[in-house]
Amino acid sequence: MSKAVKSTLTVLIILVVLFLIAWPKLDFLHGEDKAQEPSGNSSMKAEQIPVNVVVVEEQTANQNIRITGTIQANESVELRSEVSGKVTRIYFDEGQPVNRGQMLVTINDEELRAQMEKLKYTQQLYNETEQRQKKLLEREAISQEEYDIALTELKTATADIKLLQAQIAKSQLRAPFSGIIGLRFISDGSYITPSDPIATLYNLNPAKIEFSIPGKYAEKVQEGDSIRFNVESMEGTFKGQVYAIEPRIDPSTRTVLVRAKSDNTDKRLLPGQFARIELTLGRTENALMVPSQAVIPELDGHKVFVVKEGKAQAKKVTLGTRTELAVEVTEGLAPKDSVITTGILQIREGSEVDPFIEAAD
Repeated sequence: MSKAVKSTLTVLIILVVLFLIAWPKLDFLHGEDKAQEPSGNSSMKAEQIPVNVVVVEEQTANQNIRITGTIQANESVELRSEVSGKVTRIYFDEGQPVNRGQMLVTINDEELRAQMEKLKYTQQLYNETEQRQKKLLEREAISQEEYDIALTELKTATADIKLLQAQIAKSQLRAPFSGIIGLRFISDGSYITPSDPIATLYNLNPAKIEFSIPGKYAEKVQEGDSIRFNVESMEGTFKGQVYAIEPRIDPSTRTVLVRAKSDNTDKRLLPGQFARIELTLGRTENALMVPSQAVIPELDGHKVFVVKEGKAQAKKVTLGTRTELAVEVTEGLAPKDSVITTGILQIREGSEVDPFIEAAD
């Protein structure tokens, strides 16, 4: 083979090798150019962030706060004896209703009654003596001093009888009001003292609901305000009305103690139950309410995003009444504004958005 032929073959082989090396790169670039062709229209769409929006409308808003409280009896008292002694008889059944003034327990008072009988005889004697002395005084047979002594002895005996009557009354325990008596802690024949509990008496109708509200609402809550509450392990919602407000703010909790009453004719509400309470403090007309998740807290206040010409625009807002799911905006929004409720973390001022209008509640 001649030298010229060898040189030609060598050049051809080098060209083939170079072509094979360059071909994949040319194919990749060609494919990349083709892939980039349709992306011109889709890039604009990819920049739009899908969000949900709510169109703000004026509405009437109740200013409600939610708190917890405790059910209490209308009246309750722990029954104790005023004197020490042995229980001679128990007149009530546990868990049963009793009437005001009904005898509940008697303490041994035989000694007091014996003294009473003795004093009555003494009083009768002094009374007869006073009558005789009075007649003698009228005839001037005795001095005024002698008659005064007889009269004083009669009055002293009468006062001693009243004292014994009071002591005997203390040995008789009577119901201070009508209600239901609880479990007893004594038995017939027990020796009790004033420190020993006998039983607890409850008046259950109406039921009282005691709860505390933050001090900032102290001026807004008033007697007659309505409450709605639920009780654990019981179905249904109960209603009540505020009847008393503590005229001070507790310095340790910064709360105000409030009590309400609720009808409890069926005795369903029992003292000690836990209650979840909703208190209505007032109503606001023409309020602009937005979902709570739409509001973004900042160091100097709050803001929301609204949709303007397809873009997100931040607006500083001032908040008012809060409910369970929404919050009132008192400044910063106008009716018909479209407030963004989703995708808050993804959008920025001027971000292009693709809004979907939520149905109003």
